[in-house]
Amino acid sequence: FKMAEVEVKDVEMEDLSEENTEQKITPKKDKDLLTIEDIRDRMKLIERGVAQKESRYILRAVRSIQKLRKTSNSNVLWKLVSVLFPAGTIKNTLLSFLDEPMETSTNSITVRVGKTGKTAQPLLPEIELFIHLLILLQIFDNSDINKAKSCSDVLMKKILSYNRRSLDPISAKAYYYHSNIHERQGTLASVRSFFHSCLRTSTLHYDEESQAILLNLLLRNYIHYNLYDQADKLVSKSTFPSSANNCELARYLFYLGRIRAIQLDYSEAYKHLIQAIRKAPQQSAVGFRQTAHKFLIVVQLLLGEIPDRATFRERILSKPLRPYFQLTQAVRNGDLSQFSVVLQEYVDRFQQDHTYTLIIRLHHNVIKTGIRIMSLSYSRISLKDIAIKLGLDDTLDAEYIVGKAIKDGVIEATIDHQNGYMQSKEKIDIYPTKEPQETFHERIQFCLDLYTQSIKAMRYPPKSYKESENVEELREKEQQLIEVVKMVDEDEEEEDFP
Repeated sequence: FKMAEVEVKDVEMEDLSEENTEQKITPKKDKDLLTIEDIRDRMKLIERGVAQKESRYILRAVRSIQKLRKTSNSNVLWKLVSVLFPAGTIKNTLLSFLDEPMETSTNSITVRVGKTGKTAQPLLPEIELFIHLLILLQIFDNSDINKAKSCSDVLMKKILSYNRRSLDPISAKAYYYHSNIHERQGTLASVRSFFHSCLRTSTLHYDEESQAILLNLLLRNYIHYNLYDQADKLVSKSTFPSSANNCELARYLFYLGRIRAIQLDYSEAYKHLIQAIRKAPQQSAVGFRQTAHKFLIVVQLLLGEIPDRATFRERILSKPLRPYFQLTQAVRNGDLSQFSVVLQEYVDRFQQDHTYTLIIRLHHNVIKTGIRIMSLSYSRISLKDIAIKLGLDDTLDAEYIVGKAIKDGVIEATIDHQNGYMQSKEKIDIYPTKEPQETFHERIQFCLDLYTQSIKAMRYPPKSYKESENVEELREKEQQLIEVVKMVDEDEEEEDFP
């Protein structure tokens, strides 16, 4: 038995050694080769979309650009352009934007495009612009803004030279990065007229993807230069496409909330900002959510509401919202001196966040809150004590502020001008009034709007099938639909928010 056990062990050791040699023999695929295979798969999707005239395949390829952006490099793009493009000005122009790889004796890479597998045949314009867009992102990630601008200008000229509806998803993405490059250079105003002409063209062509992106880019352009009146005119004279994805809808609602906040329409601004935060991706787009919450907190304070404390405790929001938490405490306590200290300490931060002009308006809200607290705490208080508590210089200022608060309905009180004091009235039971009914109506309307938006955001299976289809075919179609929905959700989660 011992001899048999030894023989079995020897055989097992030989098997293990064979497995180890097999693992050593099979080489691992290079990262560049895997990236090229991914790009080739996206090119096949584009070819399929052009052949079947289905833009959803091209849209899937465009939405995967963020994944390819992380894995591609100058070496991969150089090899792609060298193999795919025939000799000519287009190839030389694209290669001029890339750095020549150091190792020229690398493994030869065969890139097959189309069913024939011939690389000498002319490329589709969609594939050409797709690769050009990847090159633009590579230059942009290397922080070479001047070269990225020249590359983007060439890409815009190519887009305008073609009149193909299959190019719409690629051109929409190109518009976004063209604006981003000019924003980095500080020349955002120079592309405004160009985007207006592109918006008119996309509206006439019913290109809703480009229409949504261009509308957001123009709103961002106007808000960047504080042209809120022109941004409001653009919103009033245009219609945001209903079929746009949630990322663009979230951007549009955010810009709309900022416009309404500047125009003193705080209730509409609050509603738009809440919807923007809900429409934005919850796992990514951290910067967008932080910025939207900053504006939302300031708008809530301007409405006379106190934000929920749980908002400031979230992991991704606690640190950037720390100045706004101190600001909320000052407004909640009605402490004008604390409000001035917070404003002076974080003035640079507020100006960088573009919320400084809205925060200055909170000065009157702090005073109103302080007066409301005093009216609830004291049945009678002199105007001199009110001036001291609010940090005012004169009793006349306190008398004017208290009179304004009484007129606006902030407090229920009367002023005795001869004796110089404020007399608070007895509390009135609000339940016999219409105020509970109006508040309840606002809550019901909010829930109904939320329900309507949720129904619109849902994706439904086809309504009816043909009678000749079998149960297995129906299951296969449902499975394909589920996979498409998952892929779209993953792509939307990876959308970049500036």
